[in-house]
Amino acid sequence: MPEAIQKVCVIGAGTMGAGIAAQVANAGVPVLLLDIVRDPANRNAVAQGALERLRKAEPAAFMSKRAAKLVEVGNIEDDLARVATCDWVIEAIVERLDLKHALYEKLEAVRRPGTAVSSNTSTIPLEQLVAGRSEGFARDFLITHFFNPPRYMRLLEVVAGPASDAALVAKVSDFADRALGKTVVRAKDTPGFLANRVGTFWIQQAINAALDLGLTVEEADAVVGKPIGVPKTGVFGLVDLVGIDLMPHLKASLTATLPADDAYRAIAVDHPLITKMIADGYTGRKGKGGFYRLNREAGKRKEAIDLVSGEYRPTAKPPTIPGAALKDLRALVGLSGKLGAYAWAVLGPTLSYAASLVPQASDDIVAIDVAMKLGYNWKFGPFELIDKLGTAAFADRLKAEGKPVPAIVELAAGRPFYRVEGGKRQALGLDGEYHDVARPEGVVLLEDIKLSAKPLLKTASAALWDVGDGVAALEFTGKMNALDGEVMKLIGQAIPLVAEKFKGLVIYNEGSHFSAGANLGLALFAMNIAAWGEIEKLVAGGQQALKALKYAPFPVVGAPSGMALGGGCEVLLHCDAIQAHAESYIGLVECGVGLVPGWGGNGEMLDRWRHNPALPKGPMPAVAKVFETVSTATVSKSAAEAIEHGFLRPTDQVTMNRDRLLADAKARALALAEGYRPPEPPVFRLPGAGGKTALDMAVQGFRARGLATPHDEVVSGALARILTGGDADLIDTVTEDDLLAAERREFTSLVRNPATQARIEHMLKTGKPLRN
Repeated sequence: MPEAIQKVCVIGAGTMGAGIAAQVANAGVPVLLLDIVRDPANRNAVAQGALERLRKAEPAAFMSKRAAKLVEVGNIEDDLARVATCDWVIEAIVERLDLKHALYEKLEAVRRPGTAVSSNTSTIPLEQLVAGRSEGFARDFLITHFFNPPRYMRLLEVVAGPASDAALVAKVSDFADRALGKTVVRAKDTPGFLANRVGTFWIQQAINAALDLGLTVEEADAVVGKPIGVPKTGVFGLVDLVGIDLMPHLKASLTATLPADDAYRAIAVDHPLITKMIADGYTGRKGKGGFYRLNREAGKRKEAIDLVSGEYRPTAKPPTIPGAALKDLRALVGLSGKLGAYAWAVLGPTLSYAASLVPQASDDIVAIDVAMKLGYNWKFGPFELIDKLGTAAFADRLKAEGKPVPAIVELAAGRPFYRVEGGKRQALGLDGEYHDVARPEGVVLLEDIKLSAKPLLKTASAALWDVGDGVAALEFTGKMNALDGEVMKLIGQAIPLVAEKFKGLVIYNEGSHFSAGANLGLALFAMNIAAWGEIEKLVAGGQQALKALKYAPFPVVGAPSGMALGGGCEVLLHCDAIQAHAESYIGLVECGVGLVPGWGGNGEMLDRWRHNPALPKGPMPAVAKVFETVSTATVSKSAAEAIEHGFLRPTDQVTMNRDRLLADAKARALALAEGYRPPEPPVFRLPGAGGKTALDMAVQGFRARGLATPHDEVVSGALARILTGGDADLIDTVTEDDLLAAERREFTSLVRNPATQARIEHMLKTGKPLRN
């Protein structure tokens, strides 16, 4: 295997090129970003401007300010020779073959032999890209097709040519996997590769069918959204998101290279309505609106376009999909009326088209399913959807309509594409046999373990699993992985079991989010019936459970991904170490719903900040820092930023690839298990009444400027009493238990406050904080 990739050059500082450069920097790898010279007075202006846009981008392109410093800018005329210092050159210039050829000719003269060169193209065949180049260049060349935005989209399609060096392709793929966090899918050198080939067909077919069957955009999105496992944007909302003006470009690029008999050609029609929308600037969210828009003249009223008249009208309530059809795809396509007809009119041709791409675009059905799940955020891939319909029923319906049945569906002969055999998930191969679905080396997933194992312990909201090598995993299982008494109960049961039979514990799950925090719905219910004792019991029980985790006789490693908010953050604060996925959004957000952290989070944050060398010594700086962080409900936008806020320690580690999180967390737990000793309980000296007065004055200043509400002042006062030690004096010592008692007092007092109850109710109804 060639040496590791230590520096990358990205040529082309447009949206994609700049985004790729940012993700390389997020991996901690220096990157050189080059573009053309447009301004003789500032020859690096194009790349420099791209870097400045990256710094301000929302959602953020960089995971930390440190990452942005790893991007160097330059221009192709003056700095192309600097690619000789790089191990991988990524070309992301405009989709013109002549310009790419001209660039490759210059690159060949300056790059080191053995340096990987790849194109981010999704439209030009690899064989055309390397035409006229030397054997050495062709050997080092491949296509690496990223998806936008490169930081957040996990899919990377890799295409190698017949001359590509397999070891070099493996080197780039491994770097993309481990360092950039990508799921690498190998595709053949065919138009659109996998995700865009199927995705473009699906979008076009969905729009055509909606127009043909007379559906509204709301009806169409309701059918091809949640019921089939597509994000709630549906199709029309998705096109608004990515840009309606992208559709003609996709159509042009695909039809220029697709075989003459490809099914996409028959549906790739121009709709006058869409042509007019683009001409009038209605290109989606980036324009004046799209299929949906906010009418600012009407008080930001949400409107949808009438697909017949082309006029906007107030959005209509989506149609009600019968319960059975929401859960059963066969019931959905079997509905009478236009909704069922539309479901089949989209799914039938789209799934048939995806199946027809085997083996043309890929020999592997799993690759196509993964591409659609990660590239278009489908919950299920095309072949998984066919399984839900039944391969026999799917084939029979195609035959009944006089449509061809794809060869891979005929090969299935009524068998499912996927099955579980001997505790292993298997997929149907081109040889008609089932083969184990292989994971990349080093990947361990709980979903695989569950195929052949039962939980060691289980409650209504959590489970404990043996994940091998002497490590157990505690999984939250409730809605949004919210925390309640059942979670705390399982923690209490798990500690003696893990202590007896395991070396360490990992807290991990494979949901979209680690935990959204305490179950507010249960809390509001208890408030409404004045069950104050139950709330006090939940607070005390949570404190006891997390404290027991902290002082357990084995190492505990938290492994978050996605949101870890409120109580979810407090769980992590009590762990010995964190192995966080790079996309972890961590924060103590209780003040936003009129509460304070109640499960020990205040003391844990104080203990971290008082040992932070960046702060001045003395009792007040750490208190002020934690007060600022918690009172403003600060949430990190990445794991790297979580370290800056103190939610993670500088010694905590980050995993870029989500699929590698469990394996990395296991390894961390085993490393800590050697000679493990629980931490010593902290003892604090806090500023007392004088410190609280200073914090109160700061909040009063914010309120005078309109930056804090009346109830913010109440909640901040409760937080200040906890953090400053209440009536404690500077000469007094405050124990961990003293802080926990203060948390209980302030929390249980706030839940009785009608303003807090209003905040919680508003959050549950709208998902947004109430500023009362």
